[in-house]
Amino acid sequence: MFSKIKNDLPSGLVVFLVALPLCLGVALASGAPLLSGVISGVIGGVIVGILSHSNTSVSGPAAGLVTLVLAAIAGLGDYHTFLLAVFLAGLIQITIGFLRGGFIANYIPSNVIQGLLASIGIILILKQIPHAVGFDVDPEEDFIFFQKDGENTFSELFNIINFFSWGAVLIAVSSLALIFTYDRAKWKLLKFLPSPVLVILLGVFLNGIFQIYFPGLYLSEKHLVSIPNIKNWESVFFFPNFSAITDTKVWYFAFTIAAFATLETLLNLDAVERIDPHKRLASPNRELVAQGIGNSLSGLIGGLPITSVIVRSSVNIYAGAESKLSTIFHGILLSISVIFFGSFLNLIPLSSLAVILIVTGFKLTNLSLYKSIYNKGIYQFLPFIATIIAIIFTDLLTGVLIGLSISFIFILKNNYKNPFSVETETLNIGETIRIELPNQVSFLNRASIKDTLWALPENSKLIVDASNCNFIDHDILEVLEEFKTVVSVEKKIQLNLIGLKDSYELSDQVQFVNILDKEAQQKLTPDEILDFLKRGNERFVKGKWSEKYFKHQVNATAFGQNPIAVVLSCIDSRTSPEIIFDAGLGDIISIRIAGNIVNEEILGSLELSCDKIGTKLIVVLGHSNCGAVSSALYALREGNIASITNKIQKAIDESEKIIHPIQKENEHIFNHVVKANVKNSIQEILTKSPFLSGKVNSKEIKIVSGFYDTSSGEVQFFESIEPVGKGKNLI
Repeated sequence: MFSKIKNDLPSGLVVFLVALPLCLGVALASGAPLLSGVISGVIGGVIVGILSHSNTSVSGPAAGLVTLVLAAIAGLGDYHTFLLAVFLAGLIQITIGFLRGGFIANYIPSNVIQGLLASIGIILILKQIPHAVGFDVDPEEDFIFFQKDGENTFSELFNIINFFSWGAVLIAVSSLALIFTYDRAKWKLLKFLPSPVLVILLGVFLNGIFQIYFPGLYLSEKHLVSIPNIKNWESVFFFPNFSAITDTKVWYFAFTIAAFATLETLLNLDAVERIDPHKRLASPNRELVAQGIGNSLSGLIGGLPITSVIVRSSVNIYAGAESKLSTIFHGILLSISVIFFGSFLNLIPLSSLAVILIVTGFKLTNLSLYKSIYNKGIYQFLPFIATIIAIIFTDLLTGVLIGLSISFIFILKNNYKNPFSVETETLNIGETIRIELPNQVSFLNRASIKDTLWALPENSKLIVDASNCNFIDHDILEVLEEFKTVVSVEKKIQLNLIGLKDSYELSDQVQFVNILDKEAQQKLTPDEILDFLKRGNERFVKGKWSEKYFKHQVNATAFGQNPIAVVLSCIDSRTSPEIIFDAGLGDIISIRIAGNIVNEEILGSLELSCDKIGTKLIVVLGHSNCGAVSSALYALREGNIASITNKIQKAIDESEKIIHPIQKENEHIFNHVVKANVKNSIQEILTKSPFLSGKVNSKEIKIVSGFYDTSSGEVQFFESIEPVGKGKNLI
């Protein structure tokens, strides 16, 4: 966490400067004590920051819950009873986290999340433009579209002319120029400071100049950050009314707050992961536990409900934060600012903060985002745009729910499309229609399947193949049964229903992919790996191959490999190691060369496999009916073939006592040469590679020989080979 401290501390300072007025504004808009927003901001930064698994998410009082908090305080009658509801909501969130309820985040469509980010960017721009030009009348209205004074986000823009301040405009324009110039130039003298910090300092400096030399441009207190003075601590902390714990209204609002805070946190967590330059993932369940602890503590000492907050989180990321230290540091600054630095912070112009948020807004809603979503098709673009419009004109949660509803409509429409293949084959019995069902068929596919079956012409020949189905919904089985017993009979359709099981259980198409990670690879011993290969060959010989799910293995191994063994075999077309050992993609490094001989390149490949990739077993595999050995026996030397046969000649010479010209076709004699050649290859490996010899000697890796019978498919393994001088034999 402290490895990027030079990035995180300045970022935390920027987030603090943005978060402070937001905390005060949320409290004001919620009808709660002003410092309750700061209390929840401190807890969200420090406590949730420490407990959270996210590196960049920032938690605090949420603008999206303002309406709910107002309703809860009014419905419960007083703030102390409301705090009890917040405390209980935290306990409910902790329970949801431990029950792994965070999984719902996986079912929020990407276009809705991107719409959320873009809409937040637009809202930041629209709501901060008035502050940038000096219109700072109603900061508590910064979080809602329809304002209490009868205005809304757009009509408020037309009121700017009535509250225009040239001092605020000059500070805003200067700040924008500084950001664009600084971010491009990155002056080496100040490279440790992000541009937003300099913007704040510039704003304070310019307003000080205005006060001395240009009084007409000076920004008064209503245009500056306003931190209230703490007269006594009793006015800061409030405590829950536990006597109301049996009140059903308290529990109603507790569950409501927990539900809305959970949903908003999961939405924001997903959104934050999308804009994180490192694309780091955080556990949603751990996040809910962290948020729950934060909310319970906030309710105990007088704070507002806490969620992950996208505005502060996005500012945090764009300010250069690398770890959660930035979030924690911003919480610490919030806690000490109201005590020690209130007088200085009250000098910061709101127009300076507005510029920071406007720039963040443009980064969240840039034109390239709209282009990329549009290029994905209308079914992606419409829910995206709908989410943006809905959030702008309502609030975050309402807008997301509208976006989800529209996205779900398109999901249903997509599922109406044929989830299966329909082919017409012309066979010797005439024209046949074949319908092949996919791995999983849900009730969403019911309409398209029924329409297809019922539309088939009379006297058709139909094959419905469910062999690949891992799950078929009961609704689909009913459709198939109705078609089989009624429709096909009445329309004289000859029907083959194949591949159906007696029962189906709802499960994923592929619940796991049999691919080793690095940790699991390194835990295996050479003997365990050899046992894997033996059992794999047994399955191959019996024809009971394991399901590979190659498509999923491709995805799982796309960015790395952790093979268990390296096999040096012949180029023979019948000896593919992955097949005869029933292995998946990425399980075996296969080195193939005629006659499984050894040269410098082969040695380099073996050393690379064991040293850099982590394999612990080397198998040198010969096979019956080997063309390279046959060529050596009959002394073929044409062209470059001699480079192969000359090396195999040594095995022939060693076996010459039992070989006679008339015996060359004898299978036993032939296989004796193959095995002798394997032995020579292994001895050459150990002699010419001190690295591999040392690894074998220290028991870190193992080298074994194998003989593959091309007629039976069986692989026979022999004793392990140890370095020269260790005294073990091959056969």
